[in-house]
Amino acid sequence: MLQLLFHSKNRNFLRLWLAQLISQFGDRIHQLALIGLVAKIAPGSTMALAKVMACTILPTFIIQPFAGVLVDRWDRRTILFVSDVIRGSLVLLIPFYFMAPKSMIPIYVIVFLVFSFCRFHVPAKMSIIPDLVHSENFLKANSLITTTGMIAAGLGAALGAFLVEYYGARNGFIIDSATFFLSAMFVFHISGHRSSNNDAACSIKKTSVWVEMKEGFHYIWQHKEIRFVINAFFVLFASAGAVYVVIVVFIQQTFNSVTKDLGVLAISLVAGLFAGVVVYSKWGTKIKWHKVVFSCLMAGGVVLVIFALMVHQYANLPMAMGLAFAWGLVISPIFVASNTVVHLVSDEKKRGQVFSALEIVIHFAFLITMFLSSWLSEIVGPFWILTVVGSVTGLIGFIGIMKKNMAYLS
Repeated sequence: MLQLLFHSKNRNFLRLWLAQLISQFGDRIHQLALIGLVAKIAPGSTMALAKVMACTILPTFIIQPFAGVLVDRWDRRTILFVSDVIRGSLVLLIPFYFMAPKSMIPIYVIVFLVFSFCRFHVPAKMSIIPDLVHSENFLKANSLITTTGMIAAGLGAALGAFLVEYYGARNGFIIDSATFFLSAMFVFHISGHRSSNNDAACSIKKTSVWVEMKEGFHYIWQHKEIRFVINAFFVLFASAGAVYVVIVVFIQQTFNSVTKDLGVLAISLVAGLFAGVVVYSKWGTKIKWHKVVFSCLMAGGVVLVIFALMVHQYANLPMAMGLAFAWGLVISPIFVASNTVVHLVSDEKKRGQVFSALEIVIHFAFLITMFLSSWLSEIVGPFWILTVVGSVTGLIGFIGIMKKNMAYLS
C-alpha cells in the first residue's frame, strides 16, 4: 500500500492522505476533551454525554442532503480547505471563551457548527479519492486512508486521554484546532486537480438543488450494491450508537478513571482496526465483499458480548485491551469493502450525493440508538445494553450469511 503514496504520479493523493492523517489525530483529542469537559460538569451521566453527541449528529439531517449536491457542483479541494479553516477557528473559541463549567449551551453551539462543516468535508474527501488515483488502485487507496486514519486516531486517543486526565480539556481543544489548520495547508497544495464535477458545472447549474436531491435519491435506490452498503452501514452504526455512550460510562465505572483507561482501550481498538485493514487489503479481493460484511458483523457482535462479560466479571485492563483489539480486527474490513464498492459502482458525478446518503443513514442510526441505549442504561445498566447489542448484531450477521448462502444454492 505504501508505494501508492510515494509514486510520483500520486503526489496529490499523498497530500490528501497527510491532511486526513493530521485531522484524524486532532479529532480524537477533541473527542476526549469533550468527554473530559462533560465528566467535569455532569460526572457519570450518559444523557449529558449523549446531548453533546447529538450536536455532532444533528447537522447530518439538516445540512447533509444539501451538502451532497453542492459537493458534486463545487470544487472538492476548495470545500476541504475552507471547511478545515472554519472548523479550526471554531474549535479555538472553546478554550479561550467557553470553558466556564456553569453552562454547556455555548459548547453545544460550537460543536453543532463544527460538525455542520464536517457534513461538507466528509463526502468531499471520499469523492475526491477517485480523482487522485487510478481505478485499479481504489482498494489500496481506501485501505490506506482507513488504515492510517486509524493509526492517527489511536495516537490521538492516547495523547488526548493522558492530556485531558492530567492537564484538563483546554489543551486538547487547542491542539485539535492546530491540526485543522495544518490539514488545510496540505489540502491547499493539492495541485492540478481536475474533477469531473467541475466539467459538468455548466450543465447542472440550471437545475435546482431540490431536483438534484430527488435525482440523487432515485439513483441510489436503483443501485442494488449501493443499497446493500447503506443497509450494512445502518446495522453497524446502529450498534455503534447503542454502545458508544454506554461503553464510555461502563469503562469509567469499571476502572474508576475519566479518560486514561478509555485512551488505552482506544489504542487497542485502533490497533485491531489497523491489523484488520492490512489483512483485508492483502487478501480481501479473494472473498466476495457481501460475505466479508456479514461475517464481520457476526464476529463483531460475538466479540462485543465476550468483552462485556469478561470485563464486567474481572475488570482486568490487559484482558480488556486484547478484546478491544479483537473487536477492531473483525469489524474493520466492513469500512474498506463498502467504500471501495461505492467508488467502483457509483457515477463520478453522483459520488458526493452517494456518500452524503451514507452519512445520513449512519448518523440517523447512531443518534436513535444512542439516545435509546442511554435511557435504557440508566434503568438496566450498561452491562446489559452491551450484551444485548452484541447479541443482536451477531444474529443479524449470521442471518445475512445464511440468506446469501441459500440464495447461492438456489
